[in-house]
Amino acid sequence: MFRWGVLSTAKIGREQVIPAICDAENGVLTAIASRDEGRARALADRFGAPHAFGSYEALLSSDTVDGVYIPVPTAQHIEWAVKAAEAGKHVLVEKPIALNAAEIEPLIAARDRAGVVISEAFMVTYHPQWMKVRDLIADGAIGRLRQVQGAFTYFNTDPTNTRNIPELGGGGLPDIGVYPTVTTRFVTGKEPVSVSATVERDPTFGTDIYSDVRAKFDGFELAFYCSTQMALRQMMVFHGEKGLIEVDGPFNAGDYEHARITLHNAGHNHAEVFRFPGVRQYKLQVETFARKARGEDVAIFELENSVANQKFIDAVFRAGESGNWETV
Repeated sequence: MFRWGVLSTAKIGREQVIPAICDAENGVLTAIASRDEGRARALADRFGAPHAFGSYEALLSSDTVDGVYIPVPTAQHIEWAVKAAEAGKHVLVEKPIALNAAEIEPLIAARDRAGVVISEAFMVTYHPQWMKVRDLIADGAIGRLRQVQGAFTYFNTDPTNTRNIPELGGGGLPDIGVYPTVTTRFVTGKEPVSVSATVERDPTFGTDIYSDVRAKFDGFELAFYCSTQMALRQMMVFHGEKGLIEVDGPFNAGDYEHARITLHNAGHNHAEVFRFPGVRQYKLQVETFARKARGEDVAIFELENSVANQKFIDAVFRAGESGNWETV
């Protein structure tokens, strides 16, 4: 069994990733670390972990842990991922892994020196609904892909929430704008060439709260918007010459909508529906990561993929500032 440690008691860990680790067929939760040892002990007791540490360093030095999941604030991801690698631990880092693409290069170097597995936690790339979309496009089910449309929004104006604190890496594009970009890249296998964008910032927080983005790929375009101050919505549509694919619950399947794909024909008078009941993408993610760490030849979200996706987001920010099309 792969022995997991978790750095911090963050909400995404408590609600999604730690339950997935506990249910995984090839892993076990061994330790929780927090700068408040009492909080670490409380969360460890809640999930049955035998060890609780009052510092991240203490967990990383423990021989009871094979790998760590890191859901600390975004601005601290690279620092602690590098330290974990240097301690010989495999590392699953919550997204976004960094604030810009250049920050990821030292982590790649640390990975290669230590010979460990490091991956950004894009759970969507482990969900069979996205693998099905990729297969449908590759098999020509919608003909030539021409247009991708997407949206991801929620409403959050809590000033204490890390998503609204710029120095901790808050903002809509880092938090949720990464999903339309990564899923489009995942299912097409293509990278954006250039980007234009409108980016609006909150006058109080300073974080980006609304972005309207267009990206040119070879042969098709992606248009999406994301916001941290709009009513909840998730949507992805892949529109081709011979049909289109609608993805329901594309990013948080089960929370926004059930995981479902609808394939429409060219006349929009026939639809084929694919459903994915009971799938738990976080569980699939931690199980696949553990298999990779144990030496199995399985696909994970590699750091080189993280660099490519972050370059996309970096270009969106540049386009929002310049008002021009920016090369990715």
